Amino acid sequence: MPNSVYKKVDFVGVSPNSISEAINNAIAHAATTEKVTWFEVVEMRGHVEEGKVTQYQVILKVGFRVGP
Repeated sequence: MPNSVYKKVDFVGVSPNSISEAINNAIAHAATTEKVTWFEVVEMRGHVEEGKVTQYQVILKVGFRVGP
């Protein structure tokens, strides 16, 4: 949108099941505070125990429109 202003905030989504669920968890939380208009995946990582993935972690930059 022309002449729009956005703010960008980092969120970390976590899930024991999948990257997709971790993203959705972060967006669901972000959407409770303000209207989310876009997101960008910055980093993906996970936690491993005894050779198995036990947690997916995704760092997102989430955009909120604050201007016209």
